[in-house]
Amino acid sequence: MFYYIIIALFIIALDQWTKWLIVKKMELGESIQVIENFLYITSHRNRGAAWGILQGQMWFFYVVTIVVIIGIIYYMYKAARGKWLLGVSLGFMLGGAIGNFIDRVYYKEVVDFINTYILGYDFPIFNIADSALVIGVGMLMIQMFKEERELKEKTNGENGTHS
Repeated sequence: MFYYIIIALFIIALDQWTKWLIVKKMELGESIQVIENFLYITSHRNRGAAWGILQGQMWFFYVVTIVVIIGIIYYMYKAARGKWLLGVSLGFMLGGAIGNFIDRVYYKEVVDFINTYILGYDFPIFNIADSALVIGVGMLMIQMFKEERELKEKTNGENGTHS
């Protein structure tokens, strides 16, 4: 569990450092081109969730995030022993959840700055914590598919059948 907490702490530190740089070095709305028509660093704030939904519902986010953080830590302690992919995914999700929680408590909004255009679509601006959450969920899905496959193989092996 120690390594998974270290992953979360690294993500929190990287997330907060990058957000601090954006707040201190850029004006709100300012944008810096990194790769033309693909990647920009844009100073943006979000008082809601993904895609700006639930704007201004801070108490809702506080309660949900605290419940999520407690759930992740509990699950990390109970289920991640000997399952490195599960532990790493939970570390990423924990770091991402805490990173955005810090913003909501400190700024009353989330600092976003990664602005991408994918196949011409102006994707909503996001941050390191958001990225960690998405990566963590993706790894969790891989872990779940892996466990499901292993269970099927074990069950089929015990029954003498193959699928």
